Amino acid sequence: MHDVQDYIKRNKDRFLEELFDLIRIPSISSIADHKPDMIRAAEYWKNSILKAGADKAEIFQTPGNPIVYGEKIIDPNLPTILVYAHYDVMPVDPIEKWVSPPFEPEIRDNKIYARGADDDKGQGFIHAKAFEAMVKTNSLPCNVKFMIEGEEEIGSPNLGKFCQDNKEMLAADIILVSDTSMIAKDIPSITVGLRGLSYVEVEVTGPSHDLHSGLFGGAVANPANILAKMIASLHDDENRITVKGFYDDVEAVSAEERAEMAKAPFDLEQYKKALKINEVWGEKGYSTIERTGIRPTLDVNGIWSGYTGEGAKTVLPAKAFAKISMRLVPNQDHQKISKLFVEHFKSIAPPYVTVDVQVHHGGQGYVSPTTSHAYQAASKAYETSFGKKPVPTRSGGSIPIISAFDQILGIKSILMGFGLEADAIHSPNENFDLDIYYKGIETVPYFYKYFAELMI
Repeated sequence: MHDVQDYIKRNKDRFLEELFDLIRIPSISSIADHKPDMIRAAEYWKNSILKAGADKAEIFQTPGNPIVYGEKIIDPNLPTILVYAHYDVMPVDPIEKWVSPPFEPEIRDNKIYARGADDDKGQGFIHAKAFEAMVKTNSLPCNVKFMIEGEEEIGSPNLGKFCQDNKEMLAADIILVSDTSMIAKDIPSITVGLRGLSYVEVEVTGPSHDLHSGLFGGAVANPANILAKMIASLHDDENRITVKGFYDDVEAVSAEERAEMAKAPFDLEQYKKALKINEVWGEKGYSTIERTGIRPTLDVNGIWSGYTGEGAKTVLPAKAFAKISMRLVPNQDHQKISKLFVEHFKSIAPPYVTVDVQVHHGGQGYVSPTTSHAYQAASKAYETSFGKKPVPTRSGGSIPIISAFDQILGIKSILMGFGLEADAIHSPNENFDLDIYYKGIETVPYFYKYFAELMI
């Protein structure tokens, strides 16, 4: 592997500039005006895969954003790794919170600051550059396929059908993903569990139009007030979710597994200090790590109503809205949970308002076995690169398509994340540690080496 690592060191500056060029494309999948940017990002990935040494790369159109596929088959008898990543990013609001423009990457304190720096352009590009290093040094030990989508941040609505329609093309022994995080910069970890997701939007309607709050306040129900009460009722005094049937399918994690999770390094005081909070919050009877890994949650992601502009406007709004996400654990079906939420939220609406609930998207949770060849190879790769054996962890986040890969393609995924908690993904000033970007490129070739050795 010496030649590979030497190649990486000699090309570090170029690897960074090429990532910057990808980041500069504002590929926000949830905003229709950025459709041209989605196409540009797909083209950039296609060209990057080809330049890195792929035999072929092409763009597949979907009803939404295009999917990039590429491959290098060196021997059909050798193992095949399918790399998955996404080129779409979250919106940048609130823009005024950014220290530097979100699509103009800037290095500060040895970190790349930009939208997508970590999620998932930085982490995804690690694989393009690791692949290039192996190809250019004639060190690639197995076949490689790439599948890069542009709709992960909106639930991957078209990727499932793409997988269904292209099973033979996508056939592989393992799916390699870097879209998760590590415990700390010096404590590598492998994500062995992801929570599922149900995402809904609620609308509460009162009068037919906005009213004068002086003339009508106290006589007509205010949808904003009612929505606030309804949302407050979704948790009880022990911070358990009150939706009927919500916990019916929640897997009871054994005391032994909870004890193993508790061994992961975690400083509660540092956690609170980093977030500038006085106390943590969550379901009674569980630790912070457990609350974000093995327990389901319900959170308001956005809420709005009435007048929110500068100055005063005494209005009683006609409508109030909220976006709500529910993070689910394995065995919870996102479609069932969405249905239960819709029924519950409508049932608690008082007669002086009407309620509508729109289900946006969702996905199942996922648990990855720690006994597989892929896990063993990933563990050895991290240990070789970082000098420490990685810790298996369950993530609080969701990648809905991962469970679909298992169901549709029949292929397990290995989640080799390189992000850090401090990277502020989905928030202003998203960043990615520069050392970790390079360390990721150094680590991935070891995974290829060890996985090929275990599979042959």
